[in-house]
Amino acid sequence: MLTDSHAHLDAIEFDGDREQLFLEMQQAGISGALIPGVSPADWAKQQQIAAAFQCPYALGIHPWYCPTDIPAAVALLERQLQQHLADPLLVAVGECGLDKPRAKFAEDDVRRVAWEQQMVLLDAQLALAVKYQLPVVLHAVHCHAAMQALLQKYPSCHGVIHGFSGSYEVAMQYWQMGFRLGIGGLLLEASAKKLRSAVKRLPLPALLVETDAPAMAPAALRPARNTPLTILAVVAEIAKLQGKTAVLVSEQLQNNFVQLFER
Repeated sequence: MLTDSHAHLDAIEFDGDREQLFLEMQQAGISGALIPGVSPADWAKQQQIAAAFQCPYALGIHPWYCPTDIPAAVALLERQLQQHLADPLLVAVGECGLDKPRAKFAEDDVRRVAWEQQMVLLDAQLALAVKYQLPVVLHAVHCHAAMQALLQKYPSCHGVIHGFSGSYEVAMQYWQMGFRLGIGGLLLEASAKKLRSAVKRLPLPALLVETDAPAMAPAALRPARNTPLTILAVVAEIAKLQGKTAVLVSEQLQNNFVQLFER
């Protein structure tokens, strides 16, 4: 049974048929998904769904949802981690990270999140991951140099670079720092030459498979939503690129997931 290492199954897009989707996943050999956190406002629903379907989850604050009062939000996150640390389903801190394009919007654009705020918020969450000995789920968009520089402050920190789309060289730098690479539906796009080249060369133990559902739907699915069922095609493509059987790749990817997130 495979596990989708990153799917927002608490999203409203799944409110109408979540139970049916989980049934389809089970029938397809997908046991569940890690449900990442994005903001304090969503944690309660996220935890409720994780408990109902016995899915692992992470708690964190996504850079898109950077709060005005960062210290207060981080203190709330720490209280939540302390409260649920005994819950075996709580397996990581995140989704947190850096998103350079969000810092480049105009000052009056509501989507803009200042780079300095993003850095402060991420630094605080990395510190919590180290403090509570949890892996971290990282969002990293156009920021690999800055991300790696910050991670060097926390040498014991480990986790996954979610939605990785970079080069082989950047991927190996993360792998050597203790981070796996989350590979999703972008791999199915012929235009994603850099990512496809990287996956072809990367050691299989460095990879996780994910969808980021309901977002990041491969072109073949659009305009329909993305779901964890997409990981079957992603696994098949990894196997094709690496010249291995899908069974071997599936087993290794699931082992990678368990090694990183099993408590």
